[in-house]
Amino acid sequence: MFMGEYQHTVDEKGRVIIPAKFREELGEKFIITKGLDNCLFVYPQEEWSNLEQKLKQLPFTKADARAFVRFFFSGATEASLDKQGRTVLPNNLREYAKIDKDVVIIGVSTRVEIWNKEKWQSYSSEAEIAYESIAENIHELGF
Repeated sequence: MFMGEYQHTVDEKGRVIIPAKFREELGEKFIITKGLDNCLFVYPQEEWSNLEQKLKQLPFTKADARAFVRFFFSGATEASLDKQGRTVLPNNLREYAKIDKDVVIIGVSTRVEIWNKEKWQSYSSEAEIAYESIAENIHELGF
């Protein structure tokens, strides 16, 4: 399980250090793709395969399902770590997530998210204000 929040920087070649606590669980090869809320999602191969199977179940006759699958898979790339624990974030993904230098890398159970630091701070502040309301709504769903 991925959890925690870490701050890093992206170098001039688009490389970022993946926190040591995440490296082993991500494995040798992993997938980086466009996430929701303008962050990047990072999945271990096994979790990516599970997600792929679920997305195959979506009805391709529905425009929303087709659009989501296109968006999700078109931005996906297989990645790996170098000897220093860094991975390269491709230009298209950095542009999507507005990542230039400072990033926040967070663990979210089955995936890792990479955020532009300012966007994360803004998102986090808004979510913190609504945290109790969100908790009440989730509680109603049986959590």
